[in-house]
Amino acid sequence: MSIEPSQTPRIAAVLVAAGSGSRFGAAMPKQYVTIAGQTVLRHAAQALLRDVALLQPVGDAEAIGEALAGLPHLPVVPGGATRQDSVRAGLEALVAHAPDLVLVHDGARPFFPARTIPDLIAALATHDGAIPAVPVADTLKRASGGVIETTVPRDGLFRAQTPQGFRFPLLLALHRTLPEGATDDASLLESAGHTVALVAGSEDNIKMTYPEDQARLERVLAPPLYPRIGTGFDVHVLEAGRKLILCGIEVPHEKGLSGHSDADVGIHALCDAIYGALAEGDIGRHFPPSEAQWKDADSARFLRHAAGRVAARGGRIANVDVTLICERPKITPHAPAMIARLAELLGCDARRVSVKATTTERLGFTGRMEGIACQAVATVLLPEVADW
Repeated sequence: MSIEPSQTPRIAAVLVAAGSGSRFGAAMPKQYVTIAGQTVLRHAAQALLRDVALLQPVGDAEAIGEALAGLPHLPVVPGGATRQDSVRAGLEALVAHAPDLVLVHDGARPFFPARTIPDLIAALATHDGAIPAVPVADTLKRASGGVIETTVPRDGLFRAQTPQGFRFPLLLALHRTLPEGATDDASLLESAGHTVALVAGSEDNIKMTYPEDQARLERVLAPPLYPRIGTGFDVHVLEAGRKLILCGIEVPHEKGLSGHSDADVGIHALCDAIYGALAEGDIGRHFPPSEAQWKDADSARFLRHAAGRVAARGGRIANVDVTLICERPKITPHAPAMIARLAELLGCDARRVSVKATTTERLGFTGRMEGIACQAVATVLLPEVADW
């Protein structure tokens, strides 16, 4: 079969997700591990759906259905005992749809560049198959028993990747007739004497195989984060008969702070700084003092909410800096406990949290010990606004 340049080929993709991923060593198959907020398999499907209308998943129907919920795909077909069996099952399920071209992609490869599928389709205009590949850059050694036997020339050697593209009728016929043992679909064509073209692969097209691959893929798939800075300032009056709560801990003192909630001036200022970095107003917008449910509320709840808003944006806390302004009590002895508590509430490392204090040299209401003030700065890392 040949496709005229003026024709638009009907393209399908087989997404192979039947493997157990034993080398990865996780409690679940590696294609269901979450990276950058989504399963590996969902990333792979979304990459295929940029260019493919017919997506045929192969594997466990329940697990795949959950991973691909909301994405357009054909009914899942069960996998086989080997990869070749699984691909064949996917191809047979596509017969009724009569595609011209078919892509076969590993469900454990969550990323490939946008150019890959167009490059494969262009190559299939003149070749029976096409695969993305990258040249071998490292020196290769053949060894036995932990001892080098010889150096293998790397000239002309490539690392094969997926998705791999083929003429559908040809690949189906080869799967039906050739014996088991192929490590990829291109090798079926090679063994039958058909030409397979190479297109440019990518070092970021990483197959999730070992635990260290997860960290590499996180760097590839996570959106770039940009710093945003917010500031906060709060004041509360000291009064007798109340506990003094500062930065999430109780501080021994003859007076506490007056307010609708527990009046934790440190957490309130910090919440305002985080909300400011998010351009989400201030603490009063989220927890109005006019509402009775916040009467004497633990301000820890407010800070957890602010941190949760950062996470909801796909961001993270870079650092926070809190400065308490008062003559008494002395803050320095309590600062380590305050830092630990704020880090716990924010869900970040304590090294990202600073708590310190200053006085106003006995000037003003803080100098007269009528109240305590606090200023805070928060730096959060967020994706671009358009990604929220």
